[in-house]
Amino acid sequence: MFINLKNAKKYYGKGESEVRALDGASLELEEGGVYVILGPSGSGKSTLLNMLGGLDSLDDGVLEIGGAKVSGMKDKELVEYRRSDVGFVFQFYNLIPDLTVKENIQVVSDITDKSLSIDEVMEAVDIKKYENHFPSELSGGQQQRVSIARALIKNPKILLCDELTGALDSKSARLVLKFIEEVNKKFHTTIIIITHNEAIAGMADRIIRIKDGQVSSNTENSNKKTAEELVL
Repeated sequence: MFINLKNAKKYYGKGESEVRALDGASLELEEGGVYVILGPSGSGKSTLLNMLGGLDSLDDGVLEIGGAKVSGMKDKELVEYRRSDVGFVFQFYNLIPDLTVKENIQVVSDITDKSLSIDEVMEAVDIKKYENHFPSELSGGQQQRVSIARALIKNPKILLCDELTGALDSKSARLVLKFIEEVNKKFHTTIIIITHNEAIAGMADRIIRIKDGQVSSNTENSNKKTAEELVL
């Protein structure tokens, strides 16, 4: 199993103010799939994403990804894990305004020795024609595609997407999800999407639901749709 999370716990605060963000969550996922994680605000979705991405550490439990025990890594090892194995795509694009599209992608390409071809990645998400544009010259959907390319360029094992369509209209959201779908097919990247939007679950191989810091369900999607077929 590519991702193996067992009895994961993460608590914030103490006493009456204690928040159990993860409270014994367990999850198994295979490599190369598209997975959508759903749950209400405060359910533990973002905390789970942070753990998978090595942005935070568990208080208890085990997390193994690709045979590596992430939950046992020291700070320096987590930095290397994030640098080489994980790509992040967020709702707000976090592009560097004074750099062109190509330069925004190049800065990430330079931090790893296994990066993909910039031209190949830009073509995969259809932004090659904007390579010399600045972020302010792009629409929201175009900027999000740049952020996907930036995350993908280092050839990560996992692409983690946190509400990646939350700031987009339905047309732009569908286009972005279409490119996520194509990235999975072309590069066989394991993609995990955290969202409030139930409709996006239609394109997942498996649908995971989080409630009260636990995985309440992890089901195969027997009626998988393409991004084009989603009603957003």
